[in-house]
Amino acid sequence: MSIIEVHGLTFDYGQRPVLNKLTFSVQKGDFLAVLGPNGSGKTTLLHLLSGLLRPMYSGISIEQSTMSCFSQPELARKIALVRQDITSAFGFTVRDTVMMARYIVGGSKLFETRQDRDIVEQAMERTDTRQFAERPITTLSGGERQRVFIARALAQQTPILLLDEPTSHLDLKHQIEVFDLLRRLRNEEGKTIIVVSHDINLVQHYADCFLLLADDGRFCYQRRSGAGSGLNAKLIESFFGVRGVEGVIEGHKVFVPIGVAQTQTNQNPQCK
Repeated sequence: MSIIEVHGLTFDYGQRPVLNKLTFSVQKGDFLAVLGPNGSGKTTLLHLLSGLLRPMYSGISIEQSTMSCFSQPELARKIALVRQDITSAFGFTVRDTVMMARYIVGGSKLFETRQDRDIVEQAMERTDTRQFAERPITTLSGGERQRVFIARALAQQTPILLLDEPTSHLDLKHQIEVFDLLRRLRNEEGKTIIVVSHDINLVQHYADCFLLLADDGRFCYQRRSGAGSGLNAKLIESFFGVRGVEGVIEGHKVFVPIGVAQTQTNQNPQCK
């Protein structure tokens, strides 16, 4: 069953078009990776799906209901977003920052409950942030703050998680731990995961479907067909303008770039 349906999604910033008649669907429990060059609309798409932006022409449906039917608190109980550009100018502690998610979903509730506190503790435990729960978030490194905001999204307890480059500030160990956590949330709790990333090989290790966006408005949606399947080199070259070789290592597709393509095609080879 589709948990998200997007049909004819169009958006532009003034005179600059970003998304043009984008159409795809996300099934409940999917792990979808959104890929594409800078300026192709990846972050814009997440902001549209989360309600931060309103599309001009669109048919976005969440759980069979059009997005316009949801109030902001109702939408916050459906979708949690981890943004790429989050900053915190105030010295809230890590625990207080994660607890904010409980107020978001609680509507007019002013005080946290024992259940709220348990949910927050679990979210910090899962993201390895409990160790600095009492520290002001302004004292943390970029990677540590990123994990805190992922914990806050988990504390929101939504069926859908949107993450915009969640590993961009993380070291290799924590990159893998974050994606392992996302896969567990999908497998064990049935959460639907949508991740924007620039790391083609990392997402091919975890995602089961891919949405490629181009800066000229093209798009390609593709589901993994089995072990060793994924994005082929010609398709990657078409969207990123980079030549490379593909292979399979331990059952996972990998892509090694070898140079910039001399000409970038506007076709989508083997997009299905």
